[in-house]
Amino acid sequence: MKIFTKIMMIIAIIILIVLIGVVGFSIYRKVTYKPQNPIATMEVEGFGTMKIELYPELAPNTVENFIALANRGFYNGLTFHRIIADFMIQGGDKEGTGSGSVELSDLYDLDEVLNDKELFETILETFYDGVYENTENNIEIKTYSELKNAEKEGKDLNEIFKDFLNVEYSIKGEFSMNRYTQNSLRHDKGVISMARSDYSQMGLYEEGYNSAGSQFFIVTEDNSNLNGQYAPFGKVIEGLDVLDKIKSVEVKAKDDGDTESGETEDEGSSDEEISTPVNPPVIKSVTIDTFGETYKKPEVLKPFDYNQWLSDTYGFDTDSLE
Repeated sequence: MKIFTKIMMIIAIIILIVLIGVVGFSIYRKVTYKPQNPIATMEVEGFGTMKIELYPELAPNTVENFIALANRGFYNGLTFHRIIADFMIQGGDKEGTGSGSVELSDLYDLDEVLNDKELFETILETFYDGVYENTENNIEIKTYSELKNAEKEGKDLNEIFKDFLNVEYSIKGEFSMNRYTQNSLRHDKGVISMARSDYSQMGLYEEGYNSAGSQFFIVTEDNSNLNGQYAPFGKVIEGLDVLDKIKSVEVKAKDDGDTESGETEDEGSSDEEISTPVNPPVIKSVTIDTFGETYKKPEVLKPFDYNQWLSDTYGFDTDSLE
């Protein structure tokens, strides 16, 4: 009997040691675990494929924005519309000219928003100052409860809110000049960064800093002038030869009437800039491997309306500027 008791005690001690080891290892893994960075695979028709490692620990909201747009197929079929061989290649504009903008409809499905109270109210407050009006249906929505009441009354929410997501958005610039200190990535060759508008000549620094949306650029040569002024969020880890081929395509001056937005300040785009590809390289697809990690949709801002600011400040008829 004593022998049996000793054996049981030894077994119990062994089991306890194993359990302590398992729990300890689990805690250790939880404390030390670092998720693998997501990898974007960008296939460019006729040029090849670039693999881009994204850095959510440096620019989390920028990475979330890029992943969300890519996962919805936003970049598929777009072009690199601006190329300066010893500077960068720029793409991500659905107009293909640099003047296009990204909208909430590029991030969300309407049903997704109408079934999420917090998300709906955030968009309502941020982009509509708390009141959404549909004049065609003679209805005004100020709260999520009013939305649900309209649904109970049998009204067609898809009709009422058909334009709800057709509004431009921007994201906050994650770089030091915008009082964001977490991003230490430098604009070396192969780094991907967010393009943005530049209103600095008008003294509107913050408005320009927070004007990025979907357009990005990939640096073709190390460029320290960009550091701290733009939001880098990843780097090409495979396919630098593809980058070199794209940067070498034939370019011309912009056509009359073309305008550029989301520009990189370093080379200041102008009508004389020789940067428009004769045959713009097409981004066939952008796919993201997150290695099992989940990335939420980005926090978005109501973008600065430069034309409205000109009109309010100087009384310009902004239609005459187009």
